[in-house]
Amino acid sequence: MPFDPAKFRSVVGRFASGITILTACDESGTDHGMTVSAFCSLSLEPPLVLVCVERIAEMHDVLATASQFAINILASGQESISRRFAERIEDRFDGIGFARGLSGAPLLHGTLAHVECSIKKRLNGGDHSIFIGEVIDAEARDDRPLLYYRGGYAQLER
Repeated sequence: MPFDPAKFRSVVGRFASGITILTACDESGTDHGMTVSAFCSLSLEPPLVLVCVERIAEMHDVLATASQFAINILASGQESISRRFAERIEDRFDGIGFARGLSGAPLLHGTLAHVECSIKKRLNGGDHSIFIGEVIDAEARDDRPLLYYRGGYAQLER
């Protein structure tokens, strides 16, 4: 008997995670971005990260042909940006400040950190694909992270 998906979602929802915006450019130079919580470091030598994207997401098709991407790790005051990039709207970048990184992907202003990557491997992960990226550049600043816990946004208290 298969494991109950609702129970699985409830269990993994107890794992607090940071919120990121995954960004990339497609072959025509159009910017794409989406809110992602399935991101983690994979290796220090070489520096690798992984990000998981649902196969039906528009970003999945972008990453299937892209060579690079960026992960923008959101700071505590960026909940509205997280919500914006989770919605299905025409231009998620309209009115959002960003710069171009080495990867060519948008690096959002005011984030806690960003990681730029060159795609090294694409793997099947059920209804998602796993994209492994080798870090080509990264920056961080001091601030508090935006977290996601049990279906809602949360703040880290220290």
